[in-house]
Amino acid sequence: MGSLLQDKIAIVTGGGRGIGRAIVTEFINEGADVIIFDKVFPEDIDSYVSEQTAKGRKVALKTIDITKTNEVQNICDEVAKEFGRIDILVNNAGITRDKLMIRMSEEDWDAVLTVNLKGAFNTIKAVSRVMAKQRSGKIVNISSVVGVMGNAGQTNYSASKAGLIGLTKSVAKEFAGRNINVNAVAPGFVETEMTATLSEEQKNAFLSIIPLKRPSKPEEVAGVVAFLSSDKAGYITGQVLCIDGGMVM
Repeated sequence: MGSLLQDKIAIVTGGGRGIGRAIVTEFINEGADVIIFDKVFPEDIDSYVSEQTAKGRKVALKTIDITKTNEVQNICDEVAKEFGRIDILVNNAGITRDKLMIRMSEEDWDAVLTVNLKGAFNTIKAVSRVMAKQRSGKIVNISSVVGVMGNAGQTNYSASKAGLIGLTKSVAKEFAGRNINVNAVAPGFVETEMTATLSEEQKNAFLSIIPLKRPSKPEEVAGVVAFLSSDKAGYITGQVLCIDGGMVM
């Protein structure tokens, strides 16, 4: 057990599975108490929470639709009241509805942009007053390399992740005077439930452009997020760190 985030209070959206769960685990291992925001929790979430709380930290579950502005504000206010502060926000929640542009419906576009981009706007706005009053805070937005380089068949997802980068840089400038750091990470090909559905052809296409010739593990993303959420990253803000095995260097 480490102490990089000792006694910090962290919110992780989409923390029930995949990269989000790896971030929650890493935060707990580093001494934080974590509130997981998710719309639908997986069946094993209770056993996972029991396993993590056995480490001596608090884990709270909040069922929430991050696209609903008032709902997000109310639940963030509840968290601040219950835990006394909010030190860290990780915007990890996201969805995909992949199709070629010519076949993409307006619903496909709106759904992805609303969850992935508006959801982050809602959570950042909701915690901003708490962090500003504390004069401290760390916000990490989970973007993607496709937000940097684009990807055929993912115009909606790529646009949402590119939007997160612009949001990150703008909010970093607005919040710097309050000692709030805002950064983004852009994972590449990560082994998760989401990428497990890709065909072997699609997986090999990704691996062919990755210099390290392997996908990353969720834990490798989580470690970087923990660092950016810690006091050790106090002089880093407005940055986008690609965790992609060299894909877009």
